[in-house]
Amino acid sequence: MRGKHIIVAVSAGIAAYKAIEVVSRLRKKGAEVKVVMTRNATNIASPLTFGEISGHPVALDMFEQVHQWDVEHIALATWADAYVVVPATANVIGKIYAGIADDMLTTTIMATTAPKYICPAMNTEMYNNPITQRNLEGLRSLGYHIMEPAEGWLACGVTGVGRLPEPVAIVEWLEAQLCKTSELEGITVLVTAGGTQENIDPVRYIGNRSSGKMGYAIAEQAVRMGANVILVSAPTSLSVPSGVEFVPVDSALSMQEAVESRYKNVDVVVMAAAVSDFRVLHKAEQKIKKMESMTLELVKNPDILQGLGSHKEHQILVGFAAETEHVIKYGQDKVARKNLDMLVANDVSKSNAGFNVDTNEGYFLYPDKEPKEMANMKKSELAQYIMKEVVELVANKHL
Repeated sequence: MRGKHIIVAVSAGIAAYKAIEVVSRLRKKGAEVKVVMTRNATNIASPLTFGEISGHPVALDMFEQVHQWDVEHIALATWADAYVVVPATANVIGKIYAGIADDMLTTTIMATTAPKYICPAMNTEMYNNPITQRNLEGLRSLGYHIMEPAEGWLACGVTGVGRLPEPVAIVEWLEAQLCKTSELEGITVLVTAGGTQENIDPVRYIGNRSSGKMGYAIAEQAVRMGANVILVSAPTSLSVPSGVEFVPVDSALSMQEAVESRYKNVDVVVMAAAVSDFRVLHKAEQKIKKMESMTLELVKNPDILQGLGSHKEHQILVGFAAETEHVIKYGQDKVARKNLDMLVANDVSKSNAGFNVDTNEGYFLYPDKEPKEMANMKKSELAQYIMKEVVELVANKHL
């Protein structure tokens, strides 16, 4: 987002206070932000706060004293790389679709040619009203991008659809839209993530320490590169990235079924999930009561990646290996045995790499060229390098 010029337009919804965090998060990602507010929005959130957070005066009044000799709504419209309305009330949505330009918000959004993003937030019945739905559909047909509201507790005292999504989700959505390229346009990428869970009984399971962060970062990066992305995920605490087809699974067997049933129709598979090597042979139907000791009989789970490699056709296969010693040696063996195009091998014994941390490092291993060492970096940055390698593999296979 660095260097992007973004207008955040705030209308008079009760969720206007959340726009403060949206502005803050955009700035932390390197964007330059200017805020436009409706007069009524100032009754909910202070222009002073937005001015301090954005680093620019808030544009509010069409007819305030002139400080510089340009027409402000035109200057803002020309400056913007993107224009986002957050929150967008039913009233402002209707005015925009009707072409009414009677304040700074509706005038600047009509004057700009920048991509426009609308984040509706309102009472459930107002959102479901056929007039609102007609207006939103009309804006979509005109090229506006609409973020679906969340469900939850609303200020009016009811639970339902119409809640403004959390600021982190809004910024992720904007980032996915604004930073999209066409390098993987037309390519379908399937990514697995998280650590599988093998049930012992209805409340206990065998698992591992995978957070899913690496796989989710790869899925986000693939979306930004224009790919059609399927994210097959074991349970995590992470938010689902915008723009992916999300397939939740739990065990190794359920992940295997989800991946193999889609395999023929994908071009790239990135197996970033930490798949359990074993599962319990006899799962208890009821909760096992406490006892002094317990013996579990385990059986080997299928090797999903090796299975994919054994009947690979046009697909590109990228695997991950979490090792604690002989990282390159063991990794190269896996590349050969599993018929991989690339393996990301890392030493999880290090405190700043692998499971449950935000950084990673390791080696890119290939069947036909020398290993490439990757220094320690954020997983989001490593995801960019991984997907750049995928772009090269796709080009070489002429997919």
